[in-house]
Formats: sequence, C-alpha cells, structure tokens
Amino acid sequence: MLSPDYRLLWSLGPGPQDITFELQVRTLGYVGFGFSKDGRMAGADMIVGWVDKGQVYFQDRHIKSSSSGNAASVEPEVDPSQDYQLLLGYENNTHTVLRFSRRLDTCDRHDVPITNDTMRILWMFHQQEPVGGAVGPGSLPLHDLESHGIQSLYLVQRADQDAPSPEEAVHVWEIRNPATVPPAPGDTLYWCRIVRLPALTDKHHLIRYEPLQEVGGDAGGLQHVVLYECQDTPAVIKLSETAGRQCFESDFEPLACSTVVASWARGSEGFSFPPEAGYPLEPSKSRYYLLETHYVSPTDGSLGTLDGSGLRLYYTPTLRRHDAGVISIGMDPNWRHIIPPGQQRVISSGHCVSECTRHAFPGSGINMFAVVMKTHKIGRQVALKHVRGTIEQPPIASDDNLDSDYQEYRRLGTPVKILPGDHLIAECTYNSSGRSAITLGGYTNRQETCLVMGLYYPRQRTLTSCHSLPSLPTVLHSLGIQELSAGSNPVRIAAPPELAGMTLESRLVSYDWDNHFHSFQEATMKGSFKPICRTAQSKLLPDTDSLESHYPNITRPYLRSGTDQCNYRRYSTEGWPGGTPLLELDSNHIEGAARSKVSRSSSSSASVEESLGLSRINSAFHVGVTNSLLLAALVLLLALLDR
Repeated sequence: MLSPDYRLLWSLGPGPQDITFELQVRTLGYVGFGFSKDGRMAGADMIVGWVDKGQVYFQDRHIKSSSSGNAASVEPEVDPSQDYQLLLGYENNTHTVLRFSRRLDTCDRHDVPITNDTMRILWMFHQQEPVGGAVGPGSLPLHDLESHGIQSLYLVQRADQDAPSPEEAVHVWEIRNPATVPPAPGDTLYWCRIVRLPALTDKHHLIRYEPLQEVGGDAGGLQHVVLYECQDTPAVIKLSETAGRQCFESDFEPLACSTVVASWARGSEGFSFPPEAGYPLEPSKSRYYLLETHYVSPTDGSLGTLDGSGLRLYYTPTLRRHDAGVISIGMDPNWRHIIPPGQQRVISSGHCVSECTRHAFPGSGINMFAVVMKTHKIGRQVALKHVRGTIEQPPIASDDNLDSDYQEYRRLGTPVKILPGDHLIAECTYNSSGRSAITLGGYTNRQETCLVMGLYYPRQRTLTSCHSLPSLPTVLHSLGIQELSAGSNPVRIAAPPELAGMTLESRLVSYDWDNHFHSFQEATMKGSFKPICRTAQSKLLPDTDSLESHYPNITRPYLRSGTDQCNYRRYSTEGWPGGTPLLELDSNHIEGAARSKVSRSSSSSASVEESLGLSRINSAFHVGVTNSLLLAALVLLLALLDR
C-alpha cells in the first residue's frame, strides 16, 4: 500500500527474468509508476496509463537526467523503446487498474534495472486524464498533482508477509511501550522495557511479528524496535517491574539480553518465518524479554511519541521442523569505528572470524534464510561476504543502493549453508562528503553502525553476536600515531615528536583527512582487529578474549559473472544458487481479494494498437497489421530523433 488510494502488487515471473506488476488506484484519471536510482525525478523510468471510453492507454516513459523540478512540474517523455507489456487494464466507478510486465533488465538506457538492491519506487496519479486520448508532449495534466510519492522496497528479495495458516493454532502477544517523555527535537532516545513471557507451560514457536503502529502511517520519530531474549538475572527481574528506562545510562550495569528475537526498522511491515522454521519461546529457558525502541524526535514540529509503539507477535504450540535463531555480524558500536569526513567512499569491515564459527556452529553448519542490513544516515552499500578457507564464496547478500530509512529483513532465494570455520565479513560503504567532522561508531543517528542480522536454522545457543573492532594499534597507525603517553588523562600522544603532547581527541578533530585518507583506509583494511564474539550471557566466547586477527588470506576471490549482456552491474538473480525461484502470480503479492475483481488476458491473444510509443488496447483487443507497421516506423523515427 503506497498510499490509502494507491495499491501496488507484484510477483516475479512469468519468465525467469520477468516481473509482473498490478496497480489499483482510486482515480479515473491517469496513473504513473516507476523507478529512480536515487529517489530523484531526474533520470526516472516510468509508465503512464489511463482508461478513456473503454480504451486503455499505456506508455513507457522517462524523465531526462538533466531535468530539474518535482513530480508536479516535469512531464515524463515517451521512450523510443516500449519495454513494458500491458496485460490488463480497466476502470470501474472509483478505480483504475493496470497490470503489466517487463524484463528485470530491459537493456534500455532509459529503464532502471530491477535488482536485489533497494529500489526507489515513484508513484503518482491525477484525477484527470488527457482529453480524447491525446498522447503528444504537454498532454498530461500536471497542475494540482498532489498525489505522488517515493517509497523504497525490495522487489526481488521481499520478505514474506503471509498471515499465519488457518491450520495453526495461533496466539497473539502484544508488547507496547508506555507513555514516555520524548527527547528534544532532533535528539535520540533508546528506551528499554523488560516484559515477561505469557503464561506458557510448553515450548511454542514464534511464526510472525509486525509493528503495532500503522505501517506507512505517521510513526513519528520511531527508527527501530528490537526484541531481545534475556537471562533471568536480578537486574532483569527488577527492571521488569517498572515502565522501563533509557538503555545506555552509565549508572546501570549492562542487561543480560543479547539474543535478538525480532527486529523492526522504519519502513518494514514485519516478518513471517518460512514454513519449516519458527523462533522458540521456551518458558523453561527464557522468561524475560527486552523491548529496545530507538526514537528520534522530529525536527519539523510534528508530534511523535513512543506511546503505543511496539510489536505484535504471533506464536503457536504447533512446532515446526526447525528452531530458528538470529546472529548479529559486523562492527561493534564503538569510537574505534572511524569514518573520515568529506569522502565519497569510505569502507568499514566487521568480521565474524573462523575461530568463533568453529567453536559455536554445529558440524553440519547453519542455514541462513533472511538478513537485515543496518547502517545509519550515511550508509550507501552493505555486503555480507562469505569466506571458506582461502576461497571467497558468493556473497550471502548485498545491496548497492541502501536506504537507511528502509531496513527490513530480505528473504534469500535459497538458504545459504555456513559451516564451522567459515569467516563472515559485513562490509559497509559510506558517503561522508556532506560532513565536515569525523563520524564515530555508536548508537545515535549522528554516529554510524555496520551490522547484518541473519536469521538461520537450526538454532545454536553458543554465539549470538559475532563482531569486531579495529585494534588500538591499527587505529593509532591509521592516524599517524606511534605511541601514547602511559596513564595520561586525557589521553595524549607521546610519539612521533611532532605530535607529542597533543590529545588523541585533538588529533581526531584536526587530522588532514584530505591528504591522508588513502593511507588511513589502507591501514584500517589491512591492520589487525579485535574479534568480539559474545554468548547469550553477553560474555566473550572461551579462548577468544586474547584473539587478534587480520583480514583473511583469500587466494580465490569471488568474481561476479561477466555474462550481463547490457553491461549493468548484474541481473537480480546473479550469484544466487539456482537463481531466484519463480513465484506463481497467484501466490505472491497479487492477493485473492484483488484477483477476484480482475479478469485475465492472454498475451498471445491480446492485440495491440500502437501510436507514438503508446500501447492502446481496446476492450476487444483487436490488432491490425497496418498499425503494427506504423508502430515500427514511429519507433524508428523516435530513436533517430533521440540520438
């Protein structure tokens, strides 16, 4: 649901490199839908369609990269190559419905390839349509175009949103935040509340969770909500008797709650576990859970609140085949995670080292079936890399077009097997060109993070977070520091002589990043780091406290396939074992309520009348050879004019 008046449905197929969409829009005017690489109108790839007196008008359009303005002032131009195939179109008394398909990669320079990356969806509609089916430049009514927007989505690796099966006896557990005083505008609040598991006598499986506040509505300043499993310690039990507190107050000892159960981030609709797995809720092992809510107070004067926010969990006594678990991989939030200012591309890597996976994972390995990638505001790309011995495997997941405001679980086409001794790397790429001061790792939005949460089965209870941090010698070397003064407070530099006496904080602030960035990046990538592998009790794994590691020695790096005929980065199925599974049109996002109102058409029997790149299909779907020849001539003419 892109808006209360605009519903988007889609499914992979019918072919292995095809995708099918359906738009259901509350208007009798025209409808627009498309894609943008960066969320801006310039360079966008769009379709525009409407129904006039029983005839459907449907165009593949684009907005030139040099265009300026917003959706209300820029008219998309008709593409010389019409790469979207209209399958169905009609209107009733209130709505216009369009169903169409396209290749994931059309090989048209005016079209945006659909990949595993986060896709920026552009949508708009108008209450009017071109008079008499006019299709020339300037024919689209643009005045008063207030119904438009941009939404980030995963189109290929969309997490299942299926409701629990009627055959499963399902119970609902709602965990809500109390009324809490919000922070000052722009400030961050992390609120922690301990809740007790409902009165259960036996093991149950969590099979779905979703946010309590309306998805896509006004969620105020909510950023994410995470549910952790806790140990029954006195501090946990004491906090469960209160409304909660701020999470990172220095006066309190850390809570023994490190096993992630559920994770919601802004833009997410929730998550449904696959039929073969569920997260175990076991009263004999864990009775308490921590709800951590990240909230940033709006700066635009709008009223936001934590009150009523939280999670709705669906659980069942009907156990599934596997217990699912969650593991966190990446950089431990800490000041040693340094991102220099003014740089287009800064890479940080967090490691889950082989010693930790060898110690924790069962002999047959674990099967990762979904991931969520997390950065804060300046994150642009994330990849979860997978190394076995000295051979780099295909990445478990990657996103080259990250949106920090849309970070939810993405379903992997095929679960990925991770064996004991495998080395995992969460690699994050940042763009700090808009910042004049360094950015440090941490929990607030002004700080940064680099984490990948992986859902897997079967669950192991030894390792819950597998992080790393650059070692102190690596950090000092990256800043041109040879030695610190022992016992100094604040920390001061002892060597080299030209820096002697300077505080470490001053060095961080005054460092000449413009001239020394490349040496800094090399030092942090090749230098040593400290593995931080924690158990469910928030303790380090045995025999790992003294570990110091380096980037793994890779003798055979993973190379993306070079078979992409269009020279784009990749097809969305590249690198995934067996390719993206084909999903039947009726079983994915085109839902029963919508299908019952829509008649189908066969592309083989559909006849198309084309004019100026316009697909015009009448209710009887007649076709004429003369019109087809006219189409070919006009497309050729437009192609020549476009050069």
